[in-house]
Amino acid sequence: MLPKPTDNVLPLEGAPRGGAGTGRHIGAILMDEGKLTASDAEQVLARQRELGWRFGEAAIELNLITDSDLRQALAKQYEFPYLVSGPDGVSKELIAAWDPFHPVVEELRAVRTQLLIRWYNPEAGRRTLAITSPGAREGRSFVAANLAVTFSQLGQRTLLIDADFRAPRQQSIFNIPDRFGLSSVLSGRADLSAAAPVTGITGLSVMPAGPLPPNPLELLSRGTFAALLNRAQAEYDVVLLDTPPVNDYADAQSITYRAGDTLLLSRKDQTRLAETEQAVRELSDASARIVGTLMNAF
Repeated sequence: MLPKPTDNVLPLEGAPRGGAGTGRHIGAILMDEGKLTASDAEQVLARQRELGWRFGEAAIELNLITDSDLRQALAKQYEFPYLVSGPDGVSKELIAAWDPFHPVVEELRAVRTQLLIRWYNPEAGRRTLAITSPGAREGRSFVAANLAVTFSQLGQRTLLIDADFRAPRQQSIFNIPDRFGLSSVLSGRADLSAAAPVTGITGLSVMPAGPLPPNPLELLSRGTFAALLNRAQAEYDVVLLDTPPVNDYADAQSITYRAGDTLLLSRKDQTRLAETEQAVRELSDASARIVGTLMNAF
């Protein structure tokens, strides 16, 4: 069930004390965003002094701003980017960007935390992760896209690469052009600059699959793919890879061999145990480390 508009509202604080943050007052941010005028701010301050409330609470009580306005201002104050109103066409599937207070996003953050504990180790070269699953329609693209958003919200420079040349989806999820992408890089027609920064999500870039090639496995098996991942690891803190189904195409084995680590998904009431066991064998044969398994119930 979706939360009520007033559920999960961030604390109505002023400037954060210590740690990351802009150090700017909520009122200044709201004025910069055009949500309040100078006279509105004076009215709010008077109400704040009268009632002893926080600035945001007083502004809402005076019907000068909405809960959404306050959430957006708090997100900027605490450097927590998400899309209150974003680029046209960005999919609502990108729930971590559109509705970061949704319970599903809390579960994704829990996955991120486990990955930080059990997998992420830049000093050991463990910052590239392939998102895999045995078959189609099990949620790889959804999980990869939203995990990428949550890592960027943590302040990590994050790159999401759509390495699924069979049925790519990241270009439609993020509504980015795919004239150039991974296939262009692997064929020598582009470089890492084919990754597009995502408007409104600081620190996140997405490289779409690009034009679909006639030889996907051959492209992914070239040394240029390994070279691309090496360059990406030098420029980004986290690199995530969306992949084709493990049991349907050998592409996923080539991708995970280069990435080194993989998170294996299955989908409730869809993925069979035998299919998961087969995927584990395929990934193990590719010398991939399965850092965790995830059951997708959505």
